[in-house]
Amino acid sequence: MGMWNKFWAAGYEFLGKKAQKVEGPHRKRIVEDARGDVLEVGAGNGFNFPHYRAATRVVAIEPDPEMLKRGLSRARAASVPIELRPGDAHHLDFPDDSFDTVIFSLVLCTIPNPARALAEARRVLRPGGEMRFYEHVRSQDPAVARKQDRWLKPWRAVNLGCHPNRDTVATIEGAGFRFAVLERFDMNERGVPKVVRPHAIGIASKD
Repeated sequence: MGMWNKFWAAGYEFLGKKAQKVEGPHRKRIVEDARGDVLEVGAGNGFNFPHYRAATRVVAIEPDPEMLKRGLSRARAASVPIELRPGDAHHLDFPDDSFDTVIFSLVLCTIPNPARALAEARRVLRPGGEMRFYEHVRSQDPAVARKQDRWLKPWRAVNLGCHPNRDTVATIEGAGFRFAVLERFDMNERGVPKVVRPHAIGIASKD
C-alpha cells in the first residue's frame, strides 16, 4: 500500500496542477478570507495554501506522508504562517474551542468516517467560528445518484477510498452545523468526471 500511496500522491500532484484552472477559483473562495486561527483537515498536497490571505495562522493536518512531503514547499511559500503536520481527522489533537475556522476541501469524500471527523471539527471550533467546505457531493438527480452508487467500488479502489456518492451536505447538517451559505453547482468542465459531480461550497456554524 505504501508504494501505491507514493504513486497516487505523484499522480495527484500532476493532475492537481492541471486541475487548478478549474478548481483554483473554488479553493480560493473557501479559504481566502478565512480568519483567525484556521485548521485545515486533510490538506493533501497543499493546493489551498497559495490562496490564504486573512488567516492569522493555519494548522494543516494530513495523514499521508507522501502528501505531506509535497505540501511542504507550498506551506513555506504561503502568504500566511502555515504549520503542516501529520494528523487524523477522527481524533484531532487539539483542545476544545481551539480554532476560529475549520476547512474541509475535497477530503470528506475520502475520510473513512466523515461524521466522526465533523464532530471533531465542531468540538475544536470556537463559539461563533465557521466550518467551511468545498466538496463533490451526491447528486440530487436520482438517476445520477444511482450511477454514483454503481461506480462506488471501482472508484474507491483506485482513488484511495474516495466515495463519489456521499451525501456530504446531509452529513454536515447531521453533525450539528447550520449553513449560512450553501451552493451546489455542476462543474461541467473538461477533465472533471461525471461520477464526481456536482460540487458544493458551504459556510456553516455550530447549531
